[in-house]
Amino acid sequence: MNLKNKKILITGATGGIGHSLIKKFHDLGSIVLATGTNEDKLNQLKEEFKNIKIKPFKLDQHSEIEKFIESCHSELDGIDVLLNNAGITLDNLSIRLADENWKKVIDINLTSTFLMCKHAIKKMLKNKQGKIINITSIVAHTGNLGQANYAASKAGIIGFSKSLAIEYARKKINVNCISPGFIKTEMTDKINEEFKKMLISKIPSGDLGKGEDIACCAAFLASEMSDYITGETIHVNGGMYMA
Repeated sequence: MNLKNKKILITGATGGIGHSLIKKFHDLGSIVLATGTNEDKLNQLKEEFKNIKIKPFKLDQHSEIEKFIESCHSELDGIDVLLNNAGITLDNLSIRLADENWKKVIDINLTSTFLMCKHAIKKMLKNKQGKIINITSIVAHTGNLGQANYAASKAGIIGFSKSLAIEYARKKINVNCISPGFIKTEMTDKINEEFKKMLISKIPSGDLGKGEDIACCAAFLASEMSDYITGETIHVNGGMYMA
């Protein structure tokens, strides 16, 4: 797997999975540009991984995404791989879910991902190749209590990724999704221990996943080893959901 000097743009870089993605591509010799909203955490990443580039950006600024992709393209001198990992949750039961919280989750998780792909593809077409990897979620397939907005946004990512894959397969641009199950992150660390035990009891492998599990899958999809794979969703969930 040769990813040396591949130019990788990663959104949602400051979360647990984001950190694992950056570490994997950094260790494989890629040129990484990490973006997120938390400038302190971005600077910490820059300290930890000296060779990466960082760029703060809020994905709800839809009108600025085209300019953002343009600046990332210039800074990297091209974009070989776009890895859309950013996302938010604003959970509540559907009848209690505020309209603005439905819209905010859809806007950031789904619409922003679409716009990032749209403008990155324009650059990849000129290069006559590219890889797009969109991070979805197990709940896009199963649904989840109190997460109608989040599940809808992640399911939407899968649907439009398949459409993009069909549209650009002949242009040698691959578009795939990774659907993580429950992964050990700061978020899952806060889960009540009793609930966590119940959750793990539903996972055939008997434990939560690691960020490294997602990062290894992403590295495969970014590499030439996956050149004949497009429009797919790879499930990384320890057997909790089998499509």
